[in-house]
Amino acid sequence: MTNSTDNALTPLNEDFSRALVIVAHPDDVEFGAASAIARWTRQGKTIRYCMVTSGEAGIDSLPPDECRPLREAEQRESARIVGVEDVDFLGFPDGTVTYSLELRAALARQIRIHRPEIIITGNFRESFGGQMPNQADHIAVGHATIDAVRDAGNRWIYPDQLTDGIEPWSGVRAVWAAGSPNAAHGVDTTDTFRAGVASLEAHRAYIDGLGWDDFNPEEMLASGSRPIGSRLGVTYGAAFEVFTMQFGA
Repeated sequence: MTNSTDNALTPLNEDFSRALVIVAHPDDVEFGAASAIARWTRQGKTIRYCMVTSGEAGIDSLPPDECRPLREAEQRESARIVGVEDVDFLGFPDGTVTYSLELRAALARQIRIHRPEIIITGNFRESFGGQMPNQADHIAVGHATIDAVRDAGNRWIYPDQLTDGIEPWSGVRAVWAAGSPNAAHGVDTTDTFRAGVASLEAHRAYIDGLGWDDFNPEEMLASGSRPIGSRLGVTYGAAFEVFTMQFGA
């Protein structure tokens, strides 16, 4: 007989004060992790967002130059709802992001500027845990994020960035990948679940552009959050794969 606790998630160590979210697109955070962000900002933690692209290829009916400002505005409003004031867009091309030294350098610069203790990204495994393969942008950004953490702490990598008070930063303790099929950790989002729903609903133009009939953001998020919550012994939860970035941590 299988013990009901065999599939339990370990609660995340929330002993941090600054985190940087690095994802490929606007809406990546909102499809599952925004309620966790709301939990942490309510605890007084400082969270900043870094979007590698502006999601400008995400709405079929809008050319990228028209789509870009719309999606950036929706992301800023979505971030505001969960208590995030700073959102950076790096301007890499949506849909064709590749793992590169250019991407690593851009992410290392963000890490050096914001000096986070925790970095939150999305799932960058090959799939979402079933037969559906992951998107190439997600995979490239996740792998580059891991390497950029190491780059940011080494003053001899991208030394041209070390001007105007920017210094190396080796204080990132871990990278947390939200929604990974290998997630073994989680956080209770019961009290902030509604904020996460509202954050996703702020991407109205993008959601409408998907053309999904009868799409209900609350039902979709609940269907993913309830099973995670049950593994934590609560109503709703968000799951993360933890990559430790410091020896002995």
